[in-house]
Amino acid sequence: MPGSAVTGPALVSALFAAAGAGVYAVDGEGVVIACNPWAERVLGYAPGALIGVDAHRVLDPRAGDGRGLPPQRSVLEDVALGKRASGDRAILVRADGSALQVWWTAAPLPPEAGHGQGVVVVFHDASARRERDDRRADRYAHSETMREQAEYDLAQITWLSEVTLAMVTTLDADEALRRLVRLLVPRLADTAVIHDVNGRALRRVAWAHHVPDVLPPDPAARGGSLPDHPAHAAALARVLRGAGVQTVAVPPAAGADLLSVVEAVETLVIPLRLRATTFGALTLARAAASPPFNEALRAVAEEVARRAALGLDNTRLHADQADIAATLQRALLTELPTVPGLALAAHYQPAQSAAEVGGDWYDAFPLDNGDIAVVIGDVTGHDIQAASRMSELRNMLRALAVDRAEESPGQILRRLDTAQARLTLADSATAVLARLHPGPDGSWELSWSVAGHPPPLLITAEGTATYLTGPHAMLLGVRPTQPRPTEHRTLPPGATLILYSDGLIESRTQDIDTGLTRLRQHACAHHGLPLSELCAKLARDLGDTRDDLTLIATRTPPGSR
Repeated sequence: MPGSAVTGPALVSALFAAAGAGVYAVDGEGVVIACNPWAERVLGYAPGALIGVDAHRVLDPRAGDGRGLPPQRSVLEDVALGKRASGDRAILVRADGSALQVWWTAAPLPPEAGHGQGVVVVFHDASARRERDDRRADRYAHSETMREQAEYDLAQITWLSEVTLAMVTTLDADEALRRLVRLLVPRLADTAVIHDVNGRALRRVAWAHHVPDVLPPDPAARGGSLPDHPAHAAALARVLRGAGVQTVAVPPAAGADLLSVVEAVETLVIPLRLRATTFGALTLARAAASPPFNEALRAVAEEVARRAALGLDNTRLHADQADIAATLQRALLTELPTVPGLALAAHYQPAQSAAEVGGDWYDAFPLDNGDIAVVIGDVTGHDIQAASRMSELRNMLRALAVDRAEESPGQILRRLDTAQARLTLADSATAVLARLHPGPDGSWELSWSVAGHPPPLLITAEGTATYLTGPHAMLLGVRPTQPRPTEHRTLPPGATLILYSDGLIESRTQDIDTGLTRLRQHACAHHGLPLSELCAKLARDLGDTRDDLTLIATRTPPGSR
């Protein structure tokens, strides 16, 4: 109720008693004339015990008082000019003689209080504030430590990701290992060397040193035949037999060896091992000026070796699959027959960038009356199914051609259209079927039909090249009832006829028109090569290594007419 509210002197007294800080007042002589309960409690005095005492003599440390505290002048001196004063490093002496650090504010008493040049002091216990500051500093230091650790971990993960990319972005194992050693120096060691297993022995594949030109760029280059230190060679042999990480102290050795050249004093030899297979060994060496290997670095090195072994396992698995694919593809291709008066050659080049079995094929087989059939074809796809359908289509074309040898190439391909439409031998396929008939005067007559395939290339003995661009029909099986045209030409003496798949003229970086022009020019420039060499050179110089390709070529003898 309004009538019961505390006002005037009573209110001031209540606020003085309830203030959350120590408050005391001294008169002009420095004698305590008032003190609130908070100050008495913090300083350890009984209620009213401070009234009438000399504040400077009792509460302030003084020289020679035996407490060892820095002396402190009277608060009356701090406010001598009648202005406020404050500080955050003052000391008050408790009743038990202990020191209390405080931060304080002092102001002159108003003259009307009647106590002369007195002062009122408000102080707070600084220990709680100091504890808060200390806790805040500890939290900050901890957060900085955590931040630094997180940054280090992120940098380590990023670097290990680079190591992984170095191993998985190439299918060339030696190139992957050369990239790897460049990442390891100088981050993990002054020198890094990698040996891989070559049969039952170790072969030095890659190395790097933190000082340029100390080692040749390539261990296989001139000057790269430095022998291994005896202790190093022994450690490598143990790794090859299945041992774990080897620590090698490098004693001086007679003669020049690898570790002596790089001035190594401490070496780690880490197996490149996955499951039970040892792919090789990683050697990390440090010179005397570098700190020794510690457990953390050993753990990182072992993780690098594990990733390197996984990369080597992938590249070798890919190489094995590519070999299987190429072997299977070659097994599906035809051995060329021997034809009197006619040279035949063929070339198959598998894709290098993937373990794929292609749908490209070539074929040549004899017909009646000494005729010879020459075929090039391509089934869409790069897998086992494409190879299987290619084999079915090739065998069906052989059977149809041999069954009715008197038919023209266009008629035979039309019957293959029907078989393709009814039996679904392939989703999409192209082919060129050519028939060469020997004339009584030694000449050769060519008849051919094209089903959606690039045109044959005819090169004369003088080196003039022409594409046989007669009427072309659609892909096999698209219109099984549509007649297919057959073209005829007499081949001149010494003429070369080349049938090829689109991998020779088309790629992701080259359109088919450019590819046809390059093939014609290249064939003209090298038409004098033996037929097998010509096919191999065209494939090597013009072929897209990301796609498989085939060529089959025939050449009439010079002066055959």
